[in-house]
Amino acid sequence: MRIGVISDTHGVLPTSVHEAFAGVERIIHAGDIGSQAVLDELEVIAPVFAVEGNCDGGWQQRPLPGRLSVTHGGVRFLIGHQLPALMRAGIPEGTDVIIYGHTHVADARVSGGDWYVNPGSAVEPRDGKPPSVAIIEISGDRREVRHIFL
Repeated sequence: MRIGVISDTHGVLPTSVHEAFAGVERIIHAGDIGSQAVLDELEVIAPVFAVEGNCDGGWQQRPLPGRLSVTHGGVRFLIGHQLPALMRAGIPEGTDVIIYGHTHVADARVSGGDWYVNPGSAVEPRDGKPPSVAIIEISGDRREVRHIFL
């Protein structure tokens, strides 16, 4: 299973995202999407799970949740924009991967048996590195997170 993860697009989807997400079966957008056009373009690549970020509002054709817990390919994902808010609300039992954005800094780590993944920002990084997205590859018990710098 190959999942594309993106966050903090703020209304802009770099064309390089199409190449970065080639072959993914699902895309997760962790908020601050910025426009319906971004979601529509991502949907051309693969089906999208998306949550609302703190800069989203008013442009959506359909309301977006602030937090989303979904299972795909037998893996349970918890998706939200701000990690502290996800932690305060509690991590549901059985969650395997926690996806978040907001910081504009790419990160992937394991803590307490859970994977925490922040793809960074696809357009406005804050750590001196280029814009980024992430790919999560899961095959049986093997899990890998790879950041792609655009």
